[in-house]
Amino acid sequence: FFFLMIRRPPRSTQGVSSAASDVYKRQVSTQSTWDYYLARSQMGKRTHKVGICGKFGTRYGASLRKMIKKFEESQHARYTCPFCGKTAIKRQAVGIWKCRGCNKLIAGGAWELTTAPALAVKATVHRLKKVKLGASKTKEDKEQKNY
Repeated sequence: FFFLMIRRPPRSTQGVSSAASDVYKRQVSTQSTWDYYLARSQMGKRTHKVGICGKFGTRYGASLRKMIKKFEESQHARYTCPFCGKTAIKRQAVGIWKCRGCNKLIAGGAWELTTAPALAVKATVHRLKKVKLGASKTKEDKEQKNY
């Protein structure tokens, strides 16, 4: 048991509990917690350029990390709800989005609320409805003129 007091814990596992590090944790710390948090707040940002992809380090190549960054930022972003107007829609699972304002579930894309093909289909349906309504109005006008 006495050898534990002599042996210094490795620096990489100071936060992880082990028999050797417990001895040092019980000792009185010279640095107060306030000094610790002050030092942490003055540290620089580590992932200024890479952002959310800092977790990958130098692996997988720059272009793949940029693509993943775009997907993950859009996946974790909040979107405006088309029903209540609040910016409260967050992704719950793949393709399932929930508004925290009105508790509505919306089916959408895997990474974004609306995908480009879905917007194209919506615009086409809207245009065709407009054409159909315009054609039916002109037909009704002709029938009224005949009477």
